[in-house]
Amino acid sequence: MNDNASLAALGGPRSGLGGLPQRLVQDGVVEEAAMLEALNAARERKMSVVTQLVTSGAANAREIAIAASTEFGVPLFDLDALTLDTEIIRLVSDKLLAKHRVLPLFKRGKRMFLAVADPTNTHAVDEIKFQTGLGVDAVIVEDDKLQKAVDKAIEQAEAQITTFSDEDGIDLENLEVSGGEDELEKISRDDVEDAPIVRFVNKLMLDAIRRGASDIHFEPYEKLYRVRFRMDGVLKEIAQPPVQLAGKLSARLKVMSRLDIAERRVPQDGRIKMRLSKSRAIDFRVSTCPTLFGEKIVLRILDPAQAAMGIDSLGYEPFQRDLYTKFLAKPQGMILVTGPTGSGKTVSLYTGLHILNREDTNISTAEDPSEINLPGVNQVNVNPKVGLTFASAMRAFLRQDPDVIMVGEVRDLETAEIAIKAAQTGHLVLSTLHTNDAPQTLTRLIDMGVKPYAIATSVSLIIAQRLARRLCSQCKQPLEIPKEALLKEGFQEADVEAGLRIYIPKGCSACTDGYKGRVGIYQVLPVTESIARIILSGGSAVDIGQQAAKEGVWDLRRSGLEKVKAGLTSIDEVNSVTVE
Repeated sequence: MNDNASLAALGGPRSGLGGLPQRLVQDGVVEEAAMLEALNAARERKMSVVTQLVTSGAANAREIAIAASTEFGVPLFDLDALTLDTEIIRLVSDKLLAKHRVLPLFKRGKRMFLAVADPTNTHAVDEIKFQTGLGVDAVIVEDDKLQKAVDKAIEQAEAQITTFSDEDGIDLENLEVSGGEDELEKISRDDVEDAPIVRFVNKLMLDAIRRGASDIHFEPYEKLYRVRFRMDGVLKEIAQPPVQLAGKLSARLKVMSRLDIAERRVPQDGRIKMRLSKSRAIDFRVSTCPTLFGEKIVLRILDPAQAAMGIDSLGYEPFQRDLYTKFLAKPQGMILVTGPTGSGKTVSLYTGLHILNREDTNISTAEDPSEINLPGVNQVNVNPKVGLTFASAMRAFLRQDPDVIMVGEVRDLETAEIAIKAAQTGHLVLSTLHTNDAPQTLTRLIDMGVKPYAIATSVSLIIAQRLARRLCSQCKQPLEIPKEALLKEGFQEADVEAGLRIYIPKGCSACTDGYKGRVGIYQVLPVTESIARIILSGGSAVDIGQQAAKEGVWDLRRSGLEKVKAGLTSIDEVNSVTVE
């Protein structure tokens, strides 16, 4: 670092300054007294004076970068406009990145371009030249952006395979895992050639469980390989292992799920069971898909603990919860839960099954596959390859003295007709459909070919749902919004006049971007006599929706705004999962 400032040189203005510090004072970026104080603090903390100025708030990072570029004739780059190349970054050890707070950007022939915030840090350039054997050209970037980029690069480096170690007393190399329906067996380092691969994959799976992720994505690309977790419905990059390990990672996951390692041309599906303790095991549903640069593999995490969730914890409004439990108590009829993939339909259904799961009730389910294991319930995985479809499974159920039947999804007319016939003949049937809201579910059944009179006499309750991210209770903060904007969003005038309090996410160490967990948003629509008449007369989803509103049924938007009023989520989150 080229700063010649000295506390003994305070006799004349700027006499003790030179290079970048002098330039910053001359340009009015920072006061001379503040600069001298920053130089002293930087020496004591063994850090760059630029970083000291920015972190202390004495100067603006952008203004420092412009002054440094002008003073030293070094090009100025905007890191936000540049896609970082992980292969280039890996040319420099993470120790040097952490030590000097610099970042390799790109390489041209035998020269590397290095992002720096302080161009006087020639020691960093010399060390990186020595390590890489390349010529190094410095370019100026803003210090705050550089610090974030370096921290991310170091975090990814720390997530590399060689740095993983055993945690919480769990042996990462010898976790009990099994694939498919076979008996548990130990897969040790003898079963896979590369033991660090075993530790890496097991560590990722454990991390995903601890962080409450629902899915793990292993994604190969031409120049990088990344791993992402879906947490609270949002994908977040967790690690970037070397792209050369794509094949080994794919093979390891396929070994664990008992898939064909040699087959890379077609998608495959499998399962993994990971035994964490004598009392707890986690299932992973595995799906592979061939892409341009290898196999993308997604692991869906199926935690049996979800089935134990009480209905009060799902987010139903009290009157919606009462409707659901009321129709669950009926001996016959059909309850349909609708929504997009990942909206929590399975958890809603299993919560209902958990309530119904008594000694005097015979419950059978057909799923593709069973996501949650519930003792006391007869669960069947459909297998179309051998002729075990939803329809054939339900026919078998009807010959086994059922009380409650749950079918994973009504996908075709045959399944729909059998389910409706079961609901009409003294059985309670639960199932799911993929529609946008409850009224559209009824018209969707008609589009599938189901007769209107069959729908009107069998379907008793429809629940449409979405999952919205829940605001972190530790860091959420209130936001003042004009009355007109609140009314435009759909809030009632009485609520606005009463002093409606809206919260927005902030972000802290206890959450992810200001959110932690998710809360359900529901439209619970009972099929009343008036709605049945609309179905019989060939009415549209709009007609059904209007009648439902007259009868006090909240649509998804209204339910979402209630969650905002309660401080559980934000307007932006509700806007992202519901239609205004």
